[in-house]
Amino acid sequence: MAETRTLLSAGSQTASYVLGGIVLAGAGASALFAADAAEIASWTFDVLGVGFSVLLLALISLAVFSMVRVAGMKSGDPAEAVWFQTGLQAASGVSTLALTFTLLGISLGIGGLAGQDLTPETVQPVIRDLTAHFSLAFMTTVIGLPVSAALRSVMLVFHEKRQMQRTQSCDS
Repeated sequence: MAETRTLLSAGSQTASYVLGGIVLAGAGASALFAADAAEIASWTFDVLGVGFSVLLLALISLAVFSMVRVAGMKSGDPAEAVWFQTGLQAASGVSTLALTFTLLGISLGIGGLAGQDLTPETVQPVIRDLTAHFSLAFMTTVIGLPVSAALRSVMLVFHEKRQMQRTQSCDS
């Protein structure tokens, strides 16, 4: 029962952090691009796609959940290392996801180009389709790699801070 309560508490904290992060990212994008939330959401799903967005959110949530779990553990708990590694792997998974979708976008673009007859009448639609796939390819990288680096950095700094606190408490 206590473990269930701990997991629910960590899940609730994770949801708060992730949803708060989404709101802050949306507000920042809104201020930066002078667009409302609906336009930003529409752009996100049009350019990045639902698949990338959902998988990215899942990996970010797992990394944040891992950090919340580590923060809630007693010093020296053997499960701390497991949750720390889980968080790092989720952060690395974000970069793998970004690069995978980059290659997917390029492949789809080239594949679409290979199956088309290029005539003066078809050049515009072919180029439009090609650039849409390339947009997916490069925007997933532009978004995924910094998010991955930020998650890894936060995990490592947070872990190091806990290690320092543990060392200081043992010295006293």
